[in-house]
Amino acid sequence: MTSAALVLAATPIGDSRDASPRLLEELRTADVVAAEDTRRLRRLTDRLGVTVGGEIISYHEHNEAVRTPDLVGRIAAGARLLLVTDAGMPSISDPGYRLVVACVEAGLPVTCVPGPSAVLMSLAVSGLPVDRFCFEGFLPRKQGERERALHLLVDEQRTMVFFEAPHRLAATLGSMARVLGEDRRAAVCRELTKTYEEVRRGGLAELADWAGDGVKGEITVVVDGAGSDASTQAQPGDVLPEILERTVAGERLKDVCRDVAARTGLSAKVLYDGAVAAR
Repeated sequence: MTSAALVLAATPIGDSRDASPRLLEELRTADVVAAEDTRRLRRLTDRLGVTVGGEIISYHEHNEAVRTPDLVGRIAAGARLLLVTDAGMPSISDPGYRLVVACVEAGLPVTCVPGPSAVLMSLAVSGLPVDRFCFEGFLPRKQGERERALHLLVDEQRTMVFFEAPHRLAATLGSMARVLGEDRRAAVCRELTKTYEEVRRGGLAELADWAGDGVKGEITVVVDGAGSDASTQAQPGDVLPEILERTVAGERLKDVCRDVAARTGLSAKVLYDGAVAAR
C-alpha cells in the first residue's frame, strides 16, 4: 500500500525525455492523480509509455477552491495524491499552492518529485548573475499597472525572472526599458528544451525592438539586477578593438556585433553604432 501524502511532481517543460524515473513511478502507483489538464496528462503519459494506475481528476485555477477540501480528505483517509500541472513544478505560477497550504494546516505530509524548471534553466543560460535572484512571475497586463510594479523593482539588486505571454512580450519589454533602463541587460528565453529553443540576449530596448516583429512560444525573461557592479562588466569600449579587427579581417559588422553582444550581454545596437562612429 502506498504511503499517504501530497506529492508535487515536476513535468517536462518541453522535451518529454526530461521526465524523471520517479515521475513515472508516481504516475503508475499514486492512488489519485490531479492534473491541471487531464488531456495534456494523457498525451504526456502516451509519449512516456506509462499507464496511470489511479483515478485521474482535474485540478485547475477554476475548480481548485471547490476541490481542495475533497483532496485533503482523501489524503487524510490514506490516499497518495500526485499533483501535476501542464509543465514544470505545481504551485509555481500554477495551481497547487492552495492545496499545499491546506495539507500543511491539516498536518498531512507534503513532498515533491523535483525536475524541469523554466525559471532555473533560464537563469542558467541567461549569462546574467545567478548567485542571487528573485522570481516575479507574470507582471500586470495593463501598461500603467505593469510600470508601477516595475518601479518597485528599480533598485532590486538580484537578477529577476519573469514569465510572459508571447503576444505581450514586446509591450512588457518596452515597459521594462522605460522603467529599468534601455541598456539594462536581459535575456529572453523562448521554447526551452523544444525544437525551436532560442535565447536572445541584449539591452531591454534592443530586445523590445526585436520582439516587435512578433514572438511565439513559451517565454521567460531574465533581467539583470540594479546591484551589478558596472566596473566588472564589459563596456562597449572594451570590445570595440576586437570588433574593428574582425571586420577588417572580412567579417560582417552586424554579425560581429551580434556575436559579441551575445557573449557580453551588451547591446548589439550600441556596439554597431560605436563601431560605425569609430571607422
